[in-house]
Amino acid sequence: MAVETYLEAITHALAQEMERDERVMLMGEDIGSFGGAFKATYGLSEKFGAARVRDTPIAEAGIVGTAVGAAITGMRPVCEMQFADFVACAFDQIVNVAAKMHYRLGLAVPLTIRLPSGGGFAGGPFHSQNPEAWFMHAPGLKVFAPSTPRDAAGLLCTAIRDPNPVIFMENKSLYRRAKEEVPEVVEEIAPEAKVVREGEDLTVVAYGAMVGAALAAAEASGRSVEVIDLRTLVPLDLRTVMDSVAKTSRLLVVDEANETCAAGAQVAAAVGEHGFELLDAPVRRLATPDVPIPFSPPLEAAVLPGVESITKAIDELADY
Repeated sequence: MAVETYLEAITHALAQEMERDERVMLMGEDIGSFGGAFKATYGLSEKFGAARVRDTPIAEAGIVGTAVGAAITGMRPVCEMQFADFVACAFDQIVNVAAKMHYRLGLAVPLTIRLPSGGGFAGGPFHSQNPEAWFMHAPGLKVFAPSTPRDAAGLLCTAIRDPNPVIFMENKSLYRRAKEEVPEVVEEIAPEAKVVREGEDLTVVAYGAMVGAALAAAEASGRSVEVIDLRTLVPLDLRTVMDSVAKTSRLLVVDEANETCAAGAQVAAAVGEHGFELLDAPVRRLATPDVPIPFSPPLEAAVLPGVESITKAIDELADY
């Protein structure tokens, strides 16, 4: 094993899967010799050649549409959007073509779309969104959102090998900040939630960058807080969440995405519907307000959930 950053783990997994399966190919803007906007594909063009690491025009709909065609003819394309926000240009190809291809024609679409998402670096309203809920609402898509380097590598292998289209969320704030040991040979990870901190007083559910913030807040609170990392949003592992709520009787769901119809809303609704009798307090949600993400660092910090706001929510829920 070697210690890798979240970004290095993604590069590691891409290289392994390209070595393992010659059908795996990469597509995106400036992903060749430049290595992509965040350098996730740096060095892969030199190793595997331009035919398998394809620079594309600045045309997200064209990237995904071409990749769908490649996928249904037997390839396993991995598309990179420079920023998750730009995937809106390819929305039709994803939700009306890729997601429905098997239902309409019985064809597998082994396509992975990597989306660098999230704020925390003063990128402003066009480079800081968390659009995972857009795709949770489209039947036929899977949505992964790992929070650690090891999970990012393993779940990326899972996504690439899956016969279904997978939206792969990568929170940019984790790219160079999150570090841990990653096995030399990366194994697939089942799309299940993971209890990353055990506790008795209440349950905090998070994913992506909010997992680290939730862990820090749990420690700061001084309480016995159980923290669950969802890891995948579709499929959504509600059993792990329900088992935890049965133990703690309180649930806080933390989302970096804006609050209305965010992924956490689905978790809260499911627990409210199927686990109401387990609760000793209302389900509490903490998310970004329904506003564009500001450019100003102080304003961005004010709207995004963080350790301080999560700690406050934990205290309020525990004392309810």
